[in-house]
Amino acid sequence: MSDDILIKEVLTRSIDNMVERESLEKKLKSGEKLRIKFGIDPTSPNIHLGRAVPLLKLRLFQALGHQIVFLVGDFTAMIGDTSDKEAERPMLDREQVLENLKSYTDQAGKLLDMSKVEVVYNSHWLDKLTFREISEQADVFSVNDFISRSNIKDRLDKGGRVSLREMLYPMMQGYDSVMIKNDIEIGGADQWFNMLAGRKLQKHFDQEPQDILALTLVEGTDGRKMSSSWGNTINLTDEATDMFGKVMSVDDSLIGKYFEHFTDMPMSEVENIKTGLESGDLKPRDVKESLAFEITKIYWGEDGAEEGREYFNKVFRDKALPDEIPEVKVSSANIVDVLIEVGFCDSKSDARRAIEQKGVRVNDEVVTDHELEVPPNAIIQKGKRSIVKINF
Repeated sequence: MSDDILIKEVLTRSIDNMVERESLEKKLKSGEKLRIKFGIDPTSPNIHLGRAVPLLKLRLFQALGHQIVFLVGDFTAMIGDTSDKEAERPMLDREQVLENLKSYTDQAGKLLDMSKVEVVYNSHWLDKLTFREISEQADVFSVNDFISRSNIKDRLDKGGRVSLREMLYPMMQGYDSVMIKNDIEIGGADQWFNMLAGRKLQKHFDQEPQDILALTLVEGTDGRKMSSSWGNTINLTDEATDMFGKVMSVDDSLIGKYFEHFTDMPMSEVENIKTGLESGDLKPRDVKESLAFEITKIYWGEDGAEEGREYFNKVFRDKALPDEIPEVKVSSANIVDVLIEVGFCDSKSDARRAIEQKGVRVNDEVVTDHELEVPPNAIIQKGKRSIVKINF
């Protein structure tokens, strides 16, 4: 694509809001090499497609020759961002955060040329701040700035607790911009307040305030915003067959949105697909298969996408079991314990919930009893994609 087309994609695709569009467009057309900041808190081990929307945007910036700064929030992940939360996010310990971030750069490398990316960790400066320095930065903001945010206001109106720690998070993210000296920050639309904090602090430290691109938040597999907390994610680490199957499971109403925000298909083609779906000229089942192929191809190549399609059609369209079913040895026959041991559920409550939602099968029979004793060599299925054979 030409630079003009790339710049148009940067300024229009997946954009929810922005600051200084004219300034940004002028900079992009000037040929100046810009520093583009994207921060991500490793609150879970996986980067999901919702977080990959900024990565796709960074790939466009990288194609235009700009410097990408990939900020891993190893300090801020411990503090917890409540920008999109209806309740207080618990603090994480450093060991959990360090475990989570182990493969973050590898995952980002599925979309970016990491040899040209500047990777930084915000603990390098946030760990060292003194109370005096924190007080100086805090003086830039008012309490009202924070509590007037809709989700915080709702919590306070309902008598909920809002910790002082939560109020400090936007300041920390803003200080990251001061340290990086970036020209542009990109992030999800829920990061708007935090990214504006970066502008305020950069001005305070006599830096040119960053331009901002706030990107569209996209629903996950259950129709809510894609979030690791809700388990409705399609992860960059998902195997090709699982990724393909998860895309096929989303509601038909999301097909157009997924094409727009999760693929690099030209927008002219995306608009044609949306029009065809609305008119009935295109069948959702066929278009969704094309969508699953396009998304899987980005992360697993043509061969991986084809493998995903063949597996899905064999197992779910033709209702055949896969040729190779992983075999897992378990220590308990109880279905709840089995679901945890094979890795289908994270906890007993999670396993019971899956059973109550009729999402678990043993030898192709729906499980309704939490106390079920699973027989030897049983085939265990959770949802449409997770399947194993167990032994003891």
